[in-house]
Amino acid sequence: MTATETKRRRPTRGRKLIIAALVIGGLLVAADFGLAAAGEYQVAQKMREKFKLSEDPSVRINGFPFITQAVGGDYRDIEISASGVPVQDQLRDLEIHANLYHVRIGLSDLLAGNTRGAKIDQVKGSVKIKATDLNRLVNQVTPFTDMAIEPDTRTEPPAGQEPDPTVAAVKLSGNTKVAGRTVRISAYGSVSLVNGQVMIAMNDVEVDDLALDGLDAVLGVVREALSVTIDPGELPFTVTPTAVKVESGAFTVEGAINDIPLDEGGN
Repeated sequence: MTATETKRRRPTRGRKLIIAALVIGGLLVAADFGLAAAGEYQVAQKMREKFKLSEDPSVRINGFPFITQAVGGDYRDIEISASGVPVQDQLRDLEIHANLYHVRIGLSDLLAGNTRGAKIDQVKGSVKIKATDLNRLVNQVTPFTDMAIEPDTRTEPPAGQEPDPTVAAVKLSGNTKVAGRTVRISAYGSVSLVNGQVMIAMNDVEVDDLALDGLDAVLGVVREALSVTIDPGELPFTVTPTAVKVESGAFTVEGAINDIPLDEGGN
């Protein structure tokens, strides 16, 4: 074999080794994602039963590679979410979300759907109440359309003072009819978390048509209609609500709980 032939063959062998490594790596990654998907399916089935949902919730086991978590029986972050969840007759479009940190269960039990004995170090859960549900509740007092929820950014807490996590400033707006005319209402107040319920209290109400007859009476009716109490039901895993937040289009109630069994604390 000449030196020239040797030089030609060496790169060919190197390329084959690289291709083989890539193929093996791809198969391992595919196997890892396949195992993770199987685990996510079993968790989704269990959570569907726990939360009494009509469809499987979205489940994602975060962290790569999955297999290293499976070998240790410690899944660092399992993320669960579901939308369109009804509660009693009041709410029809709740969005629930939970992060399960350090779920401790063996791989064989996880893939078999056997969660007896599984433990969770910490659960952070939340329930989102959307403007559509608020609009439905307000309509029981006075007709409203196009309800919008926004944070009220007009005021800030005094410098150096920590904000109260159970109270948030809110702006509500929507259209209503007065004397046959459609007017736009904007109301400012607070949303508070009291015994697990969301209490909305309106202080200032503005109307885009200041020439309305009986304006004071209109503002009083609107203030009463928008001052409602909402029961969002239990948070995922019976998490105790500790904070309420206002974001564009929704209120969010959230909390956390430590050291619980996976099979306890459904809705």
